[in-house]
Amino acid sequence: MFLAGPLFAAPLTREALAPMILAPYELGDPVNDRGVWALLNSGGGEAGYVFETEPLAPLPGFSGAPINMLVLLDREGRFLDVRLLSQNEPIFVSGLGEAPFRAFLEQYRGHSINEPLVVGTPYGAGVTASDNVYLDGVTKATASVRIAHESILAATLAVAREKMQGVGAGPAPKPDPSYNEPITWQEMVDQGLVARLTVSFADLDAAFAGTKWADDGAAAGEGAYIDLYALDLGPPALARAALAPDTLAEVAGFTARAPDDELYLLIEAGEHGLVSEDFVRNTAPDRLTASQDGLPLALRDADILPELAADLPEALQDATKMILRLDRRLGFDPTRPWQISLQAVRLHGMFQPEAGSAHFPLQMQTPERFFLRPKAPERLSPFEEALRNRANDLWALGGFLTLLFAALFAQSRLAGLRAFTPARLAILAVVTGFIGFWGQGQLSVVTLMAVARGLVSGGLEVLLYDPFGLMIWAAAALGFLLWGRGLFCGWLCPFGALQEFAHHLGRLLRLPQIEPPQSLARALLWAGPLALAAMIATAFFAPEQAETVAELEPFKTAITMQFDRPLAYVLWAGGWIAVSMVWFKGFCRSLCPLGAAMRLGGLLRLRRWIPRRTECGSPCQLCRVRCAYGAIKPTGEIRYSECFQCLDCVSIHDDANRCVPLVVAAKRARRAA
Repeated sequence: MFLAGPLFAAPLTREALAPMILAPYELGDPVNDRGVWALLNSGGGEAGYVFETEPLAPLPGFSGAPINMLVLLDREGRFLDVRLLSQNEPIFVSGLGEAPFRAFLEQYRGHSINEPLVVGTPYGAGVTASDNVYLDGVTKATASVRIAHESILAATLAVAREKMQGVGAGPAPKPDPSYNEPITWQEMVDQGLVARLTVSFADLDAAFAGTKWADDGAAAGEGAYIDLYALDLGPPALARAALAPDTLAEVAGFTARAPDDELYLLIEAGEHGLVSEDFVRNTAPDRLTASQDGLPLALRDADILPELAADLPEALQDATKMILRLDRRLGFDPTRPWQISLQAVRLHGMFQPEAGSAHFPLQMQTPERFFLRPKAPERLSPFEEALRNRANDLWALGGFLTLLFAALFAQSRLAGLRAFTPARLAILAVVTGFIGFWGQGQLSVVTLMAVARGLVSGGLEVLLYDPFGLMIWAAAALGFLLWGRGLFCGWLCPFGALQEFAHHLGRLLRLPQIEPPQSLARALLWAGPLALAAMIATAFFAPEQAETVAELEPFKTAITMQFDRPLAYVLWAGGWIAVSMVWFKGFCRSLCPLGAAMRLGGLLRLRRWIPRRTECGSPCQLCRVRCAYGAIKPTGEIRYSECFQCLDCVSIHDDANRCVPLVVAAKRARRAA
């Protein structure tokens, strides 16, 4: 229908969202205009927040569209529920089904945003003591659930920063590729651009002092237990100073593929190392965690084995090295303070050892001079957002409508084409494929009713969410004044085009063509107005049944949903298309409520655009007999309220070999000569 198909859906309304909030909670007031609501407890007190992920973090999935989930978060940052609202991931739509996806989302319940949540499985079979909390992924759909996980984290952290921490994330800064500052490794160390953490064995013993693990450590070594260096590789000047040319090229290639990731070089020259022996590359490191503003950051190995620049100290060349990545889309800002923490683990006991851990944090911050901070984008209105999202479609539609209007203004030339029928079918194919299935521009009487309600309530915003459909409405309205119903019903209705294709298929299959007796055909013309009246009455007096009654129109099933609906709906829509194989455009000429509304165009049109002669109707009846719509009276007059502007009568009128008055006049001229 009219509102189907925007790229990013608007946040759910209260009416749609409230039934999803189950006791003992209920929906409170909206917090902002991005789909964040207050969550109330049974006593009416504020218990947390409710929000959708798509308006806050529209990360595209494999289908190109975001995965939208509903998140319930309490005031301490614990997930009360995560529920799937909509998704178009191919693996879940036509492969595994949604059940595994929904089962994956159930794992969030009870966990906190302060925990480092990771999609995957723990390394090894022994005791790992990692700080990470692992969520089991979905086999064959790991990438899709990771996209969903990142969407949940991004949206949740955005709400947490704004509502719980009092810190607005703002637009994420990006490294300035044009900033060139000649600098050496030692200068970076002196300026604090290279962060360093040193932990001695004595410091390690002090961290476990007074615990059961105090005597479980190895004997103190000669060097440092931890000697960790960390450097931001996002700024090109810093990366050039630290990396060998081959690694620098690999980092540049990675950044080109993932421009939203900030890469960090870690060098550990002590005895601890960076990860456990069971670590798997390209996953979350099990001994490293990070946080900013008290909220966890999602660390991930970049799967790059770094080589350092030749002028770096020899001790660092032989050290353990790793490149990690953090996603700026999840709210990470390298220019503000954050910390990375290295975990030390000790085991107590022989047969079932109990793990204990100590954490050693390293503060990080990269100066602003290395970054470009974009201005916060101005929030667009729904109409402006839709215009931007569908710009290409709108240009293509505008060009098509311009050509169509030009062709219909030159109707005699169009109807006079030797290949008129193939040309018409080509136009209808564009209408079906581009305007209908692709553009979702099938007009519906439901929109007319929404406009009517908007006029009563003083709001017509419903028209602004789909500029593609609005352009079709504008074209139909202009054609309404020029030609009556003919422009839309005959040339721009995708469902009408499907019926016309079915008619030609029926003729190709030599199916018998049925035409009701004239008295029955005239009676059937009242079916549409009665259906229209019933739909309008339902919309105003029983609005809860309006969607059910609207199914009288098969447009939603055939065009919007492309027959992907329950069997009853498919039989209704497909049945009318099948009927058109033997009864030409039966639905259009009988039950269509939108067509009934369009009949008013026969009264409001500004001109009579179909040429007539005095002989039309008396004695010539050829156009009336050939009119598949029964739109010509025996007197030769056109019933414009029933005319679909198919131009068949125009082609006859202008054809000297078919128009009877022209044939007779030619014969008389030859006799006179």
